[in-house]
Amino acid sequence: MRDLETDFESRTRGRNAAPLIEVEGLNLWYGDTHALKDVNFNLYENEILAFIGPSGCGKSTALKCLNRMHDGTRGVKITGAVRMDGVEIHDPEIDPPVHRRRFGWVAQKPNPFPASIFDNVAYGARIHGLVQNQAEMDNHVEECLRRAELWDEVKDRLHTLEGTELSGGQQQRLCIARALGTMPDVLLMDEPTGSIDPIATAKVEELMLQIKERQSVVVITHSMMQARRVADRVAYFHLGELVEAGPTEMIFEHPRDPRVREFIEGKMG
Repeated sequence: MRDLETDFESRTRGRNAAPLIEVEGLNLWYGDTHALKDVNFNLYENEILAFIGPSGCGKSTALKCLNRMHDGTRGVKITGAVRMDGVEIHDPEIDPPVHRRRFGWVAQKPNPFPASIFDNVAYGARIHGLVQNQAEMDNHVEECLRRAELWDEVKDRLHTLEGTELSGGQQQRLCIARALGTMPDVLLMDEPTGSIDPIATAKVEELMLQIKERQSVVVITHSMMQARRVADRVAYFHLGELVEAGPTEMIFEHPRDPRVREFIEGKMG
């Protein structure tokens, strides 16, 4: 896997390109359960990296390691290195809330706040002090809703309609707008289309491709077609191991490990 990654990086990104995030020898235990085993991968700027693999194989666990969502979880032990911009994210000088602000999170099931559409999007910028006045906030909310392709549908009801009153697909796009509201470097998406209809799914996939122009995206998906449509690179997890990672077409057409082919062809998982 490391040889494949090295070859891909040298061919497509140039010798001087540095990863945004480097994960090396990552291990995680839930008590006695060894959930992640020597996981290695890189994330680059302006790319979509898709995690695929059977349920319970460590995808969500690995995703949550990137923004330190396991902090404070009883029984969790983590070893190995996770570096962002070359700095170890568990360094004592790193402030966890400040680190987490560099990430947006989109869950499988839309989870808007029981508040107005405006307040849903404004929440992150407000608590982090990212804007200086109401005019800036108004512009910021509009930009996030436009990036989520939701502005034209809700612009006349920003303060009168709660996020929970939108349709399922609209709610998920609102959650994407909310995630973009903190101006993150990386968007983490845990099966973001797992509970919405095909039309809404297509819109979210279009959004991912647009979002990567400014942010990197790590997405967990159980849809092989989706991974192939949107991802620049794919990482296959199996029983806590990252078995193989590389450019999407290479993983789908010429995987080295037979387990990857079996999973992609629907023979496993």
